Amino acid sequence: MPIILLKFIPDIEFDMLRILIADDHSIVRLGTSLLLKDEFGNVEISEAGNFDQVIALLSDHQFDLILLDINMPGGDNLDMIPSIHLRDKNVKILVFSSYDESVFAMRYIQAGASGYLGKDTEEEVVIHAVKTILKGDKYISEKLVQHQLSNFSNNKSEIATLSDREWEILNLLVKGNSTSEIANTLNLRLNTISTYKVRIFQKMNVSNIVELIEKVKLNKMI
Repeated sequence: MPIILLKFIPDIEFDMLRILIADDHSIVRLGTSLLLKDEFGNVEISEAGNFDQVIALLSDHQFDLILLDINMPGGDNLDMIPSIHLRDKNVKILVFSSYDESVFAMRYIQAGASGYLGKDTEEEVVIHAVKTILKGDKYISEKLVQHQLSNFSNNKSEIATLSDREWEILNLLVKGNSTSEIANTLNLRLNTISTYKVRIFQKMNVSNIVELIEKVKLNKMI
């Protein structure tokens, strides 16, 4: 499936669209809903304030597109994408997040999302991304394309050497989660998390959590 960059897409007539906006901030849901209704007109909007509500809505409804915040109660990990597709393999997912796209976007797209947008994105870009994905293509920003090209031309950064699971655990560690809390969140054994933690420290060239957090902040990795 081709990746579409920001370029002109002629207006397309869509049948009645069913879109789910999943975000724990009501003002974001309201603003996004108004934007989509103004652009498409023939759109039915549903809303979810946490990931449990997303799963519950998928049990009774079919959606063409989910605009998904990846930092919301009950979610905040890569498993959100396959969990959605387990219930509806055809629904398209546009991640809409305040997380740095240069760190997070490709991981979520590789997990099955159709695109990634930052919450500071201009309105016309949001519409462009939605139309691109509804056409059946994937969307990534020009900024992310340039970042990926830069990564290819330079040596891998420390964080780029982490596996998806290691990156996921690093994300939880720097947010203050204990080893046991991470094990419960990811449904893994405690000693498995401890092993991952050692690997993360080695790859990030740190010796403790404080150093890890400082390095992540310094390099704006998360």
